[in-house]
Amino acid sequence: MQMPKPKNIIFMCQVKRPPNFPKPSCVREGKEDLFPYTQQKMMEMGIDPMTNWIVPTGCLNRCNFGPVMLVEPGSYMYVDLDKAKIDRILEEHIKNGNPVEEYLIPKEFWA
Repeated sequence: MQMPKPKNIIFMCQVKRPPNFPKPSCVREGKEDLFPYTQQKMMEMGIDPMTNWIVPTGCLNRCNFGPVMLVEPGSYMYVDLDKAKIDRILEEHIKNGNPVEEYLIPKEFWA
């Protein structure tokens, strides 16, 4: 059986740096469970994991805006994530194809 081409690939930074490290981490206090939360929410919403992949990644180089996720195609960088934002991104962008503009990184930091 041939594997279908992905509709979306969601890359979520999973970097957790030591305390007092000079750069912030995407996995920080109060935000440790966003990756498994996103996986669970996708299942609950009926988002097909065969065509909508979620991938844990290393640093996406936007540490001051974390937690972050990058959605391809389109290079949509979502920043300052929390569960409510993830719910809306999954519903509007991943399910319905409409990026959530107000959660995207400011254009001057993502050119």
